Amino acid sequence: MARILVADDDVDIRELVEFKLSTLGHDVVAVADGASAVDEVQRQRPDLAVLDVMMPGMSGLDAVRVIRNDPSLSDLPVILLTARAQESDVETGFDSGADDYITKPFSPRELASRVQALLTRAR
Repeated sequence: MARILVADDDVDIRELVEFKLSTLGHDVVAVADGASAVDEVQRQRPDLAVLDVMMPGMSGLDAVRVIRNDPSLSDLPVILLTARAQESDVETGFDSGADDYITKPFSPRELASRVQALLTRAR
């Protein structure tokens, strides 16, 4: 299936996302912060990235901006997964370059559907 990077500083959320996507056959690489996410996508480009917005150090929004500014990664599908649900937060997420925006709490089934939809579109 696909190689997916998951970045979330909350270990429970990170493990839940990793478990759900792994059970669907995806190869999941999980990291705890935005800087590690950027390092990982530059080291070995995944097929998709799922990033938390609020992480220590580099936020998910900053990570998306770095990814979008890298010509070799600019078309990488990115989903932001966050507790920030205000309309302005969603707008900021899309303005930063995200392809999708999912608010916490979230349904693992919905996450899986959105991941699959983005992977299908990217192919």
